[in-house]
Amino acid sequence: MDMGFVSIFLLAALIFVLFIIFYFVPIGMWIQSVVSLGIGKITIIDLIRMRLRKIAPRLVVDGVINSQKAGLENVQTEMLETHYLAGGQVQNVVAALIAAKKAKIPLTYETATAIDLAGRDVLDAVQTSVNPKVINAPANGFLAAVAKDGIELKARARVTVRTNIPALVGGATDETVIARVGEGIVSAIGSADTYSHVLENPDAISKEVLSKGLDAGTAFEILSIDIADLDVGKNVGASLQVDQAQADLAVARAKAETRRAMAVAEEQEMKARTQEMRAKVVEAESEVPRAMAEAFREGNLGVFDYYNMHNIKADTAMRDSIALGGEESHDDEDDD
Repeated sequence: MDMGFVSIFLLAALIFVLFIIFYFVPIGMWIQSVVSLGIGKITIIDLIRMRLRKIAPRLVVDGVINSQKAGLENVQTEMLETHYLAGGQVQNVVAALIAAKKAKIPLTYETATAIDLAGRDVLDAVQTSVNPKVINAPANGFLAAVAKDGIELKARARVTVRTNIPALVGGATDETVIARVGEGIVSAIGSADTYSHVLENPDAISKEVLSKGLDAGTAFEILSIDIADLDVGKNVGASLQVDQAQADLAVARAKAETRRAMAVAEEQEMKARTQEMRAKVVEAESEVPRAMAEAFREGNLGVFDYYNMHNIKADTAMRDSIALGGEESHDDEDDD
């Protein structure tokens, strides 16, 4: 039993040692590199070092083989290892370099790795540079703009762009292109005298927007701007005039109501003042008997004077009644 246990232990140890050796010494990848590139391009030591540095040897080996076969002699193993350790996409960079070389697009390894580390898809950028893509402006819906005659137009454009690889690092994305194109279309429609002029010549808008150089500072080059849809909206000018008229009417009503309230308040004030004056008259009339009594007591007024005063008042009242009667008769004659 001791010999059997020892044999099993030795077999297990041998299997473990072989696993460690074949894990850290990928013989298959080394043979593949020798067959593809020749002896000395990628050594066993290089593969072991990749394992110890936690680099995926398959990505590096395939990248070197593909780049060398495509004629990219300047791409070396150490360069791909460094890019992998920096967090880059080795496979994407190699594929982009090969595609750029086949399409005769000037793209260096340093530029490709910089684009990749900046978070951009360098392979998609090369493909877009070869095969331009079309983006909608706006991405959803329509752009609403108003011509000088107050008619609203709803437009949608299709913008053909291709990647400007030298400006890809630090350049604005396609969202900026969409925003600039939308702003240019709104400005072009707004400067048109009539909406019918825009409907007759939609290509004039495209030419005007394209001439503004909207792709400056972006990662794309605008090839063309085409107005895909152009519809007539509502009469914004008339709506604004109606709203302004309603606002003016409301203001006029408010001012009239203010004047009416002030007139009512003034009328009430005048009534109050009239009552006040009447009260003063009544108060003054109440002083007359007192004054007459005081005059009697002091001897300044006699009985004869008192009766003469009443006679004068009676005579005055009679004359007033006669005068009023005459005015009424004249009014009746005028009516006849």
